[in-house]
Amino acid sequence: MAGVKTIKIEEDFTKEETWRIFRIMSEFVDGFEVLSKVGKAVSIFGSSRTKPDDKYYKLTEKITWLLAKEGFAIITGGGPGIMEAANKGVKGARGKSIGLNIQIPEEQKPNPYIDILLDFRYFFVRKVMFVKYAKAFIIMPGGFGTFDELFESLNLIQTQRIKKFPVILVGKDYWQGLVHWIKSEVLSRGCISNTDLKIFTVVDEPEEVVRVIKKFYNAKT
Repeated sequence: MAGVKTIKIEEDFTKEETWRIFRIMSEFVDGFEVLSKVGKAVSIFGSSRTKPDDKYYKLTEKITWLLAKEGFAIITGGGPGIMEAANKGVKGARGKSIGLNIQIPEEQKPNPYIDILLDFRYFFVRKVMFVKYAKAFIIMPGGFGTFDELFESLNLIQTQRIKKFPVILVGKDYWQGLVHWIKSEVLSRGCISNTDLKIFTVVDEPEEVVRVIKKFYNAKT
């Protein structure tokens, strides 16, 4: 893609397990060096299977357009679906559009709306990058990968392994079943506390996403 800065890590130089640590280190170093220069950013997650005519695709575009206008860079997994919509929206607003691509058996091709592309082999390294440089997580409708990112962020905040930041679920119709189960089963059995429910917020409108993020950081100043 023209104009895209791509940082691609070389293939393993050895098959020995003990040498793999150098590959892991190189991914961390590349990620830290590039993303530390991005400034304030928001990470967005959602299904790679979402089509451009889906309402959540269009909603994602609007959200990232608004966030870019507020000066936020957008970080996605770099692939199609919601990730593409997120990068497309921020690109349209002339903001910083970042993709953290992952090497998987069914190759994920980066979407064409990315300005800075980092290519990872290890999921856990990539996940660190999403968290470390994010001022908020926006969780659009998605599948197992989206759930993974959601619950890991909730757990890291709950256990104070990272500083609290807004975790925003977009689409009340989509998320209401999960939220109801969390309250009726997980909370009622004492597996979490009432305060844990305050870690995340569920919204519908793009403007609500921006308001939640701005309110959180304005309250801290």
